[in-house]
Amino acid sequence: MFNEEDTTRLQRARSLDTEVLAAIYDEYHPLIYRYIYRRVGEVEVAQDLAATVFQRFLQALDDGGGPERHLRAWLYRSAHNAVVDHYRRRQHRQHLPLKENLIDGGESPARQTEKEFAARLVREALRMLTPDQQQVIVLKFMEGLSNREVATILDKTEGAVKSLQHRALASLGRCLEDAEKRVVA
Repeated sequence: MFNEEDTTRLQRARSLDTEVLAAIYDEYHPLIYRYIYRRVGEVEVAQDLAATVFQRFLQALDDGGGPERHLRAWLYRSAHNAVVDHYRRRQHRQHLPLKENLIDGGESPARQTEKEFAARLVREALRMLTPDQQQVIVLKFMEGLSNREVATILDKTEGAVKSLQHRALASLGRCLEDAEKRVVA
């Protein structure tokens, strides 16, 4: 997960080497965007927040900071913080997002609506979990990271990640059951 090449790449990034910065962006932007999109469910918001993560990365490097060893972990933490900030700001503004995919000839409107409804229920249930539990679920099951990688990102032991995962799945199951009961009622 960490090797000498990472150290060299981060040193070059600190000197604002555009070739290395472009390679880092090309490698990590799709991962960070996908992580954020799964948390917020809106294309435009995910694009903006992913851009914010890389803007923060460049600013941190320019200020002499940024990641020392674990670039991936630093970027995911920054993405998590951007999502948290987004939801804090959003609490003050209640509005529905415009759907960019209203016209999609691939699926029936009923099936597309069902999928969107299910995804919204899962996102809402995820928001009922603690921030650490949310991150474990998204990183482990949606991003496909190993327990070791999740532990590095969260700065926890693998045992703590396994415990968080167990509690998170149990809580998520209860939240989804409650949501299903409300829908049926």
